[in-house]
Amino acid sequence: MAMPILNQQLVSQGAFNTQLPLQYPSPEVFTYPEKILQFGTGVLLRGLCDYFVDKANRQGVFKGRVVLVKSTAKGGADAFEAQDGLFTHCIKGIDEGKEVEEYLINSSISRTLTASKEWDAILACASSPDMQIIISNTTEVGIQYVANDAISDGCPASFPAKLLAFLLARWLHFGGSKESGMVIIPTELIINNGDVLKDIVLKLAHDHQLPADFIQWLQTANHFCNSLVDRIVPGAPDAATRAAICEQLGYEDSLVIISEVYRLWAIQGSSEVKKILSFASVDSGVVIAENIEIYRELKLRLLNGTHTLMCGMSYLLGFRLVKDVMSNSYLSKLVMNLMLTELAHSIPYKMDFKIADRFGRSVLDRFKNPFINHKLIDITVQYTTKMRMRNIPLLVNYYKIFGKAPELFAMGFAAYLQFMHAVKIEDGQYFGECNGEFYPIQCDYASYFYEAWKDLNLTQVLADEKIWGHDLSALPGFEEAVKKYL
Repeated sequence: MAMPILNQQLVSQGAFNTQLPLQYPSPEVFTYPEKILQFGTGVLLRGLCDYFVDKANRQGVFKGRVVLVKSTAKGGADAFEAQDGLFTHCIKGIDEGKEVEEYLINSSISRTLTASKEWDAILACASSPDMQIIISNTTEVGIQYVANDAISDGCPASFPAKLLAFLLARWLHFGGSKESGMVIIPTELIINNGDVLKDIVLKLAHDHQLPADFIQWLQTANHFCNSLVDRIVPGAPDAATRAAICEQLGYEDSLVIISEVYRLWAIQGSSEVKKILSFASVDSGVVIAENIEIYRELKLRLLNGTHTLMCGMSYLLGFRLVKDVMSNSYLSKLVMNLMLTELAHSIPYKMDFKIADRFGRSVLDRFKNPFINHKLIDITVQYTTKMRMRNIPLLVNYYKIFGKAPELFAMGFAAYLQFMHAVKIEDGQYFGECNGEFYPIQCDYASYFYEAWKDLNLTQVLADEKIWGHDLSALPGFEEAVKKYL
């Protein structure tokens, strides 16, 4: 007999035949107004930001729901529509020495709109006085300036232009009132992401010669908050894992996600921002402060930076999951030494090394979480951009401090270059090869390296400041250190 599909009717009927301690929402939640417009439907936003909103709603604190915006029609929004935005969140891991296993139905999402097909409906959200917050996660390449991106002729191409069009519609509807300003929180892993996004939106506003009063409102009535998100939420579970979970839940859920226990959403903001983000009061994992730089640097450099340097090397050695790498005694020690003896000492932010060491050791424990199937191939998405943003500042700072090449960094960098060696192209997708198995190279620089590897000139690649922001060939001994591992 087929299992029922998770949706609002199933929740309202309470018709659960579950073997698990499942937390489900009260009917009142479905009456809450839409307060958040969220650009992105990915697992990180749902497993962290939407988790906090859902938790607050359960306690009757925030009392607001989320409108999801899907960037393209690819894949549609069918699963979200079929399930009325509901999804199961499985939380598994170790917290303060105790094993944690929780299951909850997240009811924070009210509806999902596809930008390319439902742009008018998205713009209509701008006229709602309840709408207060915009959240985004469009990956590191999503927050970019795209010249001549039209904002008045259908859906704009880039996220910053979409945001500008939305804010312009809101300004027009509310007559430029200060109260109609929004709290805008990008979660893309870019340093000072809020400031960067604001600068791009303002540049676009000037490009389009928008009214001075609107630009003034844009700058003074809206809060562009720098933020940092930190929770390991792997991509969608594989079919077998999802089927096993659903069997225990007693219903079908195409949107089920699994995350670790640890959670952090650090948001740079004032007391006014904190008042609007009332969901922050229900969980210590949300930090709203005037300065969040230390949280950002620790996470960006030690967790993300280590991930970036270990993923290609581990994948080429035949590993597929982070936890399996960490169960290998040799690689586990290598990853620990990379993080604590090289990266932790070169963070470009002044702090007591004990803080970095303590954070780093907690990250190593998180990497070992036996319940999380974090795929290495997922970490390689936009590999080059991640390497430049997360790791190159560490490399440059390491040279400033020690004046020599970091050996394990060089090893990880060489593995990255090797991973980027595409051997075939199919339908515009580049593929590398490992032990007879083809793998996708999901990086905007795949074509660059496809050409570069035809006759690799390492000096030329390292010297390309357009990629790295620095001439890496000028770092004494780095080229030689990398070449040893190619």
